[in-house]
Amino acid sequence: MEEAALKRKERLRAMKRKRDEKKAGNDGDDSGKEKLPEPKLKFRNYQTENDSLKEAQMEPIEPADIKEHIADQLESQNAAPTIEVDLFKLAPRKPDWDLKRDLQKRLDKLERRTSQAIADIVREKLIESAKSNISNVAAIPDVPSGTGYESD
Repeated sequence: MEEAALKRKERLRAMKRKRDEKKAGNDGDDSGKEKLPEPKLKFRNYQTENDSLKEAQMEPIEPADIKEHIADQLESQNAAPTIEVDLFKLAPRKPDWDLKRDLQKRLDKLERRTSQAIADIVREKLIESAKSNISNVAAIPDVPSGTGYESD
C-alpha cells in the first residue's frame, strides 16, 4: 500500500512540474506563436501638437484633377448612339397572368370535354337525320307505277 501511495505522490509531483513548466514557458516565451508587428499610427486628418507624434502625421494629399475625365465622359456620352427601346417589351404583365398560368391545365381539360360534347351532339343529329331520310325513302315506292313514260 505504501508503495502505491509513494508512486501516486511521485506522479502528482511530475504532473505539477510539467504544469509549472508550461506556465513558465507561456508567460516568458511565445516560441509557438509568431509575433505580429506592432501597429503604426497614421494621422491622415488629425493635426497633432505633440512632437513625438508628428512623425506619424501624413502629408496632405492633393485631389486629382478630374475636369478632363469629366469632359471625356461627357463627349463619349454625346457621341454614343441612342438605343431605341421597344416599349411593348417593357410593358408590365397583366395583373391576372399568374391566375391564367395556374388555371391553364383545368382550361385545357374543359376544352377537350367541350369538343367531345360538341362532336357527340353533331353525331346524334346526323344519326337522326339519317333515320328520317331512311323513313322518307321507305315511303317512296321502289317500283315505279307504270312504264315510266308519261304518255301512258
